[in-house]
Amino acid sequence: MIRVLLADDEHLIRGAMAALLALEDDLTVSAQAATGAETLAMARALRPDVAVLDLQLPDRNGIDVAATLHRDVPVCRTMIVTSHGRPAHLRRALAAGVRGFLPKTAAAEVLAGVIRTVAAGGRYVDPQLAAEAISAGESPLTARETQVLELAASGAPVDEIARGAALSPGTVRNYLSAAAGKLGAANRHEAARLAREQGWI
Repeated sequence: MIRVLLADDEHLIRGAMAALLALEDDLTVSAQAATGAETLAMARALRPDVAVLDLQLPDRNGIDVAATLHRDVPVCRTMIVTSHGRPAHLRRALAAGVRGFLPKTAAAEVLAGVIRTVAAGGRYVDPQLAAEAISAGESPLTARETQVLELAASGAPVDEIARGAALSPGTVRNYLSAAAGKLGAANRHEAARLAREQGWI
């Protein structure tokens, strides 16, 4: 029996996935979580075979949760199910050790099949997203530009971003200006929006 942990903050979606997976003879949903913190706590306690993670959890993104799971609960393999998949998300997920990546529009039998594949040590990536990832360019942003843009995306003022990034306000302004220039954005808010649309933050 393959033990599955479902993590999604949308109760209706999570409940529907659990109900569909309950129809499979070889799969059992051993835990459900609505946040990254709950997911990690449950995975550490129950050590499931596969964690099915939403990309956007309220407190952490699914890719970060997956990376922590791989470090803390290596027996638990991870996969992402999302309605916000972008090529850059896929690249980051694969780099973090995620074994499966598919959209929430996938059929129930596809979801069950991917869980089996991932549990057996295989990989599955949605073909359309894989094709988009191959044709899409890499992020032009440096790691620091990405970091400050991510902090700026919440609307935080420069002083707060500087504290969060352990940088001076002047350095933060320089990074934000460079990021906006690379993305052809008029300001940091537009730069953050563009970067988020591409999945770079």
